[in-house]
Amino acid sequence: MATFDITSIVQSLHATRHRWRQQQRGASEVGAREFPSREALAAIIDSLKGVLFPMRLGPTELRQESEDFHVAHALDGALHGLLRQVRRELNYNTALTGAELGDVDAAALALVRSFGAALPAIRVLLDSDVLAAFQGDPAARSVDEVLLCYPGVLAMIHYRLAHHLYVLGLPLLARIVAELAHGATGIDIHPGARIGAGFFIDHGTGVVIGETAVIGERVRLYQAVTLGAKRFPTDVDGTLQKGLARHPVVEDDVVIYAGATILGRITIGKGAVIGGNVWLTHDVAPGGRVAQAESREGAFANGIAAT
Repeated sequence: MATFDITSIVQSLHATRHRWRQQQRGASEVGAREFPSREALAAIIDSLKGVLFPMRLGPTELRQESEDFHVAHALDGALHGLLRQVRRELNYNTALTGAELGDVDAAALALVRSFGAALPAIRVLLDSDVLAAFQGDPAARSVDEVLLCYPGVLAMIHYRLAHHLYVLGLPLLARIVAELAHGATGIDIHPGARIGAGFFIDHGTGVVIGETAVIGERVRLYQAVTLGAKRFPTDVDGTLQKGLARHPVVEDDVVIYAGATILGRITIGKGAVIGGNVWLTHDVAPGGRVAQAESREGAFANGIAAT
């Protein structure tokens, strides 16, 4: 029977973890795991999808006459589950920063109550996103198809929930919720980005929207669009400066076609159209049009190109 040097490996892993925790000032971590759980958050978000859209994303056997009962039951369970995860993030933040939060239980409860109270407004924003997708895609046959099938809508459900967690001061929970959608759709929206109503991502794969991006209303993006940073300033020690506004501002009614890369704190003016595969690092005036150099086609006669 094969044998392995388990004891030595376990001891080496223990020493490696200890060094890492000391380097990251987390040496006080003891006992049970105190980080938020990705698995628990996935279940909570799935439940909240059914709360927001019970007859489409709720249980398959649900009937309209019992809709409110289901919403109340699922919402109560989801908020209690979220409360446990919020406590974990608050405790984690206290251990990480050394700042005293006071009564963690009371703070967590207030945050979750605020999150729950925001769900009707989040549903209104999501309705505008679903409608934008239906109206913006000639292949869409119904709003139900959009809600059930479109990866951009799934990403926006996660983003709208994650953004509110971010605004409440729960960035780790927010990032986990956003990354669940990223893994499922290939659409990477940082929860810190600010996105107005009626936002539509068509196809979606490869879209990246950075933390400090600001997007207005009725904006449409296609696949592989990047709203990114042009550079990453550092301090005198060479450490990246965090929290700086470094991503684009996209005003209302802008359309950005597939593969466009827009970098830095620039402004894309209202109603502008950005063509596919454009690399853009400067402002665009309202109503502006930016495209690649036009392709030139020559008419061929007798094997000789006419220009």
